Amino acid sequence: MLLVSLHIRGFLTRSLLVALSPFDRDLLDRCLARQPGSWEAFVDRFLGLVVHVISHTAEARSIRLVSQDFDDLAGDVFLTIVSDDFGLLRRFRGESSLATYLTVIARRVVVRDLQKRKTSASFSELLDSVTQPLDPAPLPEERIKNRDEVERMLERLEGPEAEVVRMYHLEGKTYREISEVVGIPENSVGPTLSRARAKLRRASADVAPRA
Repeated sequence: MLLVSLHIRGFLTRSLLVALSPFDRDLLDRCLARQPGSWEAFVDRFLGLVVHVISHTAEARSIRLVSQDFDDLAGDVFLTIVSDDFGLLRRFRGESSLATYLTVIARRVVVRDLQKRKTSASFSELLDSVTQPLDPAPLPEERIKNRDEVERMLERLEGPEAEVVRMYHLEGKTYREISEVVGIPENSVGPTLSRARAKLRRASADVAPRA
């Protein structure tokens, strides 16, 4: 975990101190052109940054998050980025690094979501349950309700991503159990689910009728 944190910090330090790099410019152009695989590459590159922003923002406000919260918040950040036909990315002028620009976006989304959730009863219960395990299993009703979405996700996924989605949503396994079976770090299960959901949202946006 410490090595992962240091790796993310190193990436952020390098990215925030430089202007828009040719690599990120190319990645940005490919996303805006909707080239195959570009969005997946974008998520893979900046997921660590988003998770870092979520962690730092919650910590600064003394808010305790569980694994599912990281997954949901990261999903909201990436959904905001792809909304309105990548409107936020199209407005990026390249006057800073792409990481700097995305950090500002992610922080705004996370602060907004945390403020909304802070007033809800469920989130208040979460803050009070300090002794609860970090990986509570969703209720059976929640898994059944999302089954159609899960089936659509599985049609577009393969390999470890498909296994993680299937085991979490359809088999009811915890992050720890998935980690042991699939052979990935426990703290990678949430980001993997977030990537899978981002792919589904992106695919839905692609097939949505244009006005």
